[in-house]
Amino acid sequence: MVLRIVLGAVYTAMAIGQLASFAHMPGILSAYGLVTGGAATVPAVVLITGELVCGLWFLARPRSKALAPVWAYTGVSVVWTLLAVQAYARGLTVANCGCFGIYLTQRLSWFVLLQDALTLLYAGLLLRAARRPRSPAPADGVEVGRDVRIP
Repeated sequence: MVLRIVLGAVYTAMAIGQLASFAHMPGILSAYGLVTGGAATVPAVVLITGELVCGLWFLARPRSKALAPVWAYTGVSVVWTLLAVQAYARGLTVANCGCFGIYLTQRLSWFVLLQDALTLLYAGLLLRAARRPRSPAPADGVEVGRDVRIP
């Protein structure tokens, strides 16, 4: 539950920073070298929407077992990681990773890649927790409920 609250706060803050600097987001995403100009608006909208969905859901319902916010978080984390890894591998200079729009800027470096790796680790933990059985399975031959049958 604590992980969901922390990630919810971070991803909501990311979305707010990006919304507050939305006019700059296409340029920020263009620096990653995959899309440019107006075409970069689409991934900006998708990322911000995903960040808001998972961030607000994690904050509002940290005990929720719903998979939708977990998948939204995972999708956003994968996209940011892929953007960073491919730009870093290509040697592109990205002055502002854009995680918080024009706020809390940091250049693309190994440290940003480490942060992205952590978001993927957290995504794996969230997915694993979401897929665990809700209650322990009954023992072989024993049915739990009003009618108890023993073989």
